[in-house]
Amino acid sequence: MTSLTPPPSLTDTPLTRHAHISVPLICGPMYPCSNVELVAAVSKAGGLGVVQPISLMYVHGFDLRDGLRRINALSGGAPIGFNALIEASSKTYHNRMVRWVETALEEGVRFFLTSLGNPRWVCERVHAAGGVVYHDVTEKKWALKGRDGGVDGLVAVNREAGGHTGSRDARALLDEVADLGLPVVAAGGVGSPAQFRLLLEMGYAGVQLGTRFIATTECNSDQRYKEAIVKATSSDVVLTERLTGVPVSVLRTPYVQRLGTSIGPVARLLFKGRKTKHWMRTWYALRSLRQLKRSSVDGANGDYWQAGRSVDAIHDIRPASEIVAQFAAALAPSPLG
Repeated sequence: MTSLTPPPSLTDTPLTRHAHISVPLICGPMYPCSNVELVAAVSKAGGLGVVQPISLMYVHGFDLRDGLRRINALSGGAPIGFNALIEASSKTYHNRMVRWVETALEEGVRFFLTSLGNPRWVCERVHAAGGVVYHDVTEKKWALKGRDGGVDGLVAVNREAGGHTGSRDARALLDEVADLGLPVVAAGGVGSPAQFRLLLEMGYAGVQLGTRFIATTECNSDQRYKEAIVKATSSDVVLTERLTGVPVSVLRTPYVQRLGTSIGPVARLLFKGRKTKHWMRTWYALRSLRQLKRSSVDGANGDYWQAGRSVDAIHDIRPASEIVAQFAAALAPSPLG
């Protein structure tokens, strides 16, 4: 079994050094839940809040540059990250993402998290500015593409994650990618400080949380969504294809139960077609943006509430700064050495 050796200090890891943070904890980019107050609060507390640009602009109504400056003001200038979804099926979207990455660099962002494509162009721009790039992966073949594209680290999305999820557990996924020589951040299944420490001791360089940070006072998603997370157990979390065409981890709401979780045979065929798959991905992606915004923020009809299996360890709604402090305290050296 291959693994990475835990650092002598669990708070001094490649992630903390790359991101210039004091706690190896990331508030993952969440659509539609990554509002400026949440991102800023996590970074101000010593973790790393990551901006999700579509959430920032489409859901929360900011111009990108103004939003980044607002986060900077709220966080007291603490480091933040920027999420670049680089799926290349749309040239228009790609050109927008190039502009967004350049804007983030101009505003001083130096930590980037890429997903869904070849990160090479992001790495070239970010490295030229002295920054670093980590890449979302769910298995080794994507990790290899990320490494070959020049990334500085990996975010290993396991099967416990909310939203788009992986198929491996945290241990198996780390074993699979550990020999690539890159720091690896765990994403999925962590809702408690004890789980956080366990993954760092396993050899991860950090942990990315999503669901835990939705249940915070700073997150401006609907209160019913937050309360549903607090009340839920992992048995309430299901995978649905109906939202984006690929499995997404959500709470089992009455709407999800009524609609079912599988796409129909025609849609499945179109997703596989060489000439139709890009159109289907684009159509489902645009539709999901509207559905998630309407479900979680705009009146919160509760159709789709994304969540991971970490709900088992989430029992309250509290300030993000308290969560970061709790998790940091869990890394204190044992009195027994």
